[in-house]
Amino acid sequence: MRILYIADGRSPTARNWITHFIKPENQVHLISTSDCKVIPGLASLQIQTVAFSGTGASKPQTPSGQLSKMRQQTPLGLRTFIRQWLGPLTFPKSVGRLRGMIEQLQPELVHAMRYPYEGIIASMAKNQAPLIVSVWGNDFTLHAKANPLIGYYTRRALRKTDALHADCQRDLRLAHQLGYPKKGRAVVLPGSGGIRREVFFSPAQPRPLSPPVIINPRGFRTYIRNDSFFQALPQVLKKYPEARILCPAMDHEPQAHKWVEQYGLEGNVELLPLVPHGQMADLFREAHIVVSPSTHDGTPNTLLEAMACGCFPVAGDIESINEWLTDGQNSLLVDPADPQELAKAIIRGLEDQTLRQTAEGINQKMIDERANYQVVMAQAEAFYSEVAGD
Repeated sequence: MRILYIADGRSPTARNWITHFIKPENQVHLISTSDCKVIPGLASLQIQTVAFSGTGASKPQTPSGQLSKMRQQTPLGLRTFIRQWLGPLTFPKSVGRLRGMIEQLQPELVHAMRYPYEGIIASMAKNQAPLIVSVWGNDFTLHAKANPLIGYYTRRALRKTDALHADCQRDLRLAHQLGYPKKGRAVVLPGSGGIRREVFFSPAQPRPLSPPVIINPRGFRTYIRNDSFFQALPQVLKKYPEARILCPAMDHEPQAHKWVEQYGLEGNVELLPLVPHGQMADLFREAHIVVSPSTHDGTPNTLLEAMACGCFPVAGDIESINEWLTDGQNSLLVDPADPQELAKAIIRGLEDQTLRQTAEGINQKMIDERANYQVVMAQAEAFYSEVAGD
């Protein structure tokens, strides 16, 4: 089968999914909306940026590059504002080029990964090939509500989508509310294709609670309440002054450094650079508690990965998370805007060894049954065949 992906080729979620379908019987192409490293086995890789998503093919993606420095110096809120309000102005040029690429490749199936903006431009450039679009995290709960234009383009794209992939039942319900046909083809599977158990597994020996280790793997996003997280930490450190707090992908965020200084956390918080995907498993196996203080989400891949490594989840109490986590059974769920509640949950998670052990058993079984990479991708293969055979 000739499969064309339209995705951010830098994303571990996209790469994890795409890699599975690179097989002798398939011809797999990628049009990436950001400059990225080549995935071995791809038939072709082309770059088509949209909404200021990347540097273009002629400018290598390097952490020390000028664009990366500019991004680091631009506040997150301003970056989000620019993409949401000015991004649609780039659609006509991006769609014209994308349409030409699709005509050249003549795929039998097109899979765009997330609606803003890959799914939007894929639907606008659509030819006769069936189009699958994945819903990522907050495509509907946050981005589609960001402004009238994004909402309009999302609803329009849903009407042109032939098959929908969501990572939670909530997004399937919201898709129907936004205009996706009730009888339209759809599948609910973890966004990255599931958890590779040979990488993400619990440590062989129980973690000693000295020192306690807490990890926040969510980085900086507009829907992650890192303000609450850092405000909660002094209360946690009163109870556990030796605790280590690991914060991947926060080293380059000036606001994170300000919070560390403001709350006197220099001796406990480790602001880490972006950690390669496979190496995150080692950090998760060190940690006792994983914190995900989100206000919008689908099924976070980092949360599933942490659970697979035996971390106890403390997460925002939102609808999509409730499809995986039950407060007091396999997690503690909190109002992510309440630092006091968040701190109490982290402390309880560290104090209650029985709760942690019970949760780990539940979560390991759940990962194996619902999020194992081999199981999930077998379902994805069946879905592709069904959609391409229409």
